[in-house]
Amino acid sequence: MSGEGLRYDAADIEVLDGWEVVRKRPGMWVGSTGERGLHQMVFDVVGRAVSAVLAMGGGCVDVTLTPDGGVRVVDDGMAVPFEGAGDGSVLGLEALLTSLRAGPEPDGRRIALVGHFSVGLFIVNALSSRLTAEVRCGGVRRVQEHARGVALARPAVVGPTRTSGTTVAFWPDAEIFETTRCSFAVLAERFRQVAFLNRGLEISLTDERRAGGARRVRFRFPERVRDFVAALNAETGAALEPDVIAFEREDPRMAGTMEVALMWGGSREERLLSFANSRLTREGGTHVDGFHDGVAAAVTAWARSRGLLTAQDAGPGADRIGEGLTAVVSVKLDRPEFLGPTRGLLGGAEVRACVSQAVREHLGTWFEERPDRAAAIVDRIIRHLHRQ
Repeated sequence: MSGEGLRYDAADIEVLDGWEVVRKRPGMWVGSTGERGLHQMVFDVVGRAVSAVLAMGGGCVDVTLTPDGGVRVVDDGMAVPFEGAGDGSVLGLEALLTSLRAGPEPDGRRIALVGHFSVGLFIVNALSSRLTAEVRCGGVRRVQEHARGVALARPAVVGPTRTSGTTVAFWPDAEIFETTRCSFAVLAERFRQVAFLNRGLEISLTDERRAGGARRVRFRFPERVRDFVAALNAETGAALEPDVIAFEREDPRMAGTMEVALMWGGSREERLLSFANSRLTREGGTHVDGFHDGVAAAVTAWARSRGLLTAQDAGPGADRIGEGLTAVVSVKLDRPEFLGPTRGLLGGAEVRACVSQAVREHLGTWFEERPDRAAAIVDRIIRHLHRQ
C-alpha cells in the first residue's frame, strides 16, 4: 500500500480551546448527554454552593427547577467576588466561569463533593445555552450574563443588598443534551444525603415546573448521621430501635474526621452507606474495611470477656456481623485518595487503621455501659457464627 494517501501533518491537527473543547465532546466532561450528565451539572453548581455555606459554619442552599427549563441555585455562604484576590491567590468567579484552565475547585475536608466527580463551573457554563451569576458582597449586588460559555459583558452593579452569597442560574443547552428535564426524585435524594452529612446545612429543592403547582422539600438534620441511620432503618419498615450508636472523631494520622452511626435491628440484611467528603463511595474502601474491622474486634472482645467465645474460638469476621446491621460511615479528609476510574472506592491504609480503632473503642465502651443490649446483640452474632 502506498503511503502517499496516508500523509499526516500539522494541517490535519484540529486545535480546540476553551468552551469549544467542552461542547465538542460533552460526554467526556459530564459523563453523558442524557439525564446523568444533566444531574452532574446541577450537582457541580450545588457542590460549590454547599462548600461556600460550610466555609461560614452553616447556612442555606436553595435549588429551584424553573418552568422554562432552568436551574437556580442560591446560597447565603461566603461570596466569591467576580475579580478574585488581587494577588491571584484566589480565583474570581468570572475566571471560574470562563476559563477552562481554572479547573475544578479544590478538594479537602471542607469541600462537599456532591456529584460523581468535580469538573468546575466552566463546564456547566460551556454546556448551558444561558447562565447568569449574581454575587452579593459588600452591600452590592453584581450580575454577569453568559451564553454558551462566553461572557456577554463585564459584571454590572444592579443594586444594593443587605445579604451575602451567590446565585447561579443556568439553562442546559438543548442542542447538546437529549433531555433538559431534571429528575426531582434523583436530586432530592442526593440533597437529602448531603444534608445528613454536614453540620449546620439546610438544603431545599423546589419544582416550579408542575402544572398543579410547585412542590418543595427541605432537608436539615441536627443529629446528622444518627438521623441518617434512623431514617434508613425506618425505610425497612422495622420499628424504630432506640439504640443508635453514633460518634464523631478527628484523627491527625489520616488528616481528617470521621462520623459513624450504626444500629442492629430486625432485618436479616446489612445496610451500610459510606461517604468520603460527602461523596457516596459505592464500592466502599478503606473506611468501610476499617468499620468492619472495628465492629468485629469489639464484638469478639466482649464475647470473650463474657465466656461466649473461648481463646481458641475464632472471632466473627466482617461477613458474620452484618445481619440486622444498619450503618453510615462518613469521613472527611484533607487529601482523599480515590481509586478506580469512577472514584467510588476510597484508598489510604491510614484511614482503615484510624476508623477501626475508633469504632472498636467506642463500640466497646457502649457494650460495657449497656450489658443487656450488648448481650442480645453479641449473642445473636455468636449464634449466627455457630450455625455456619
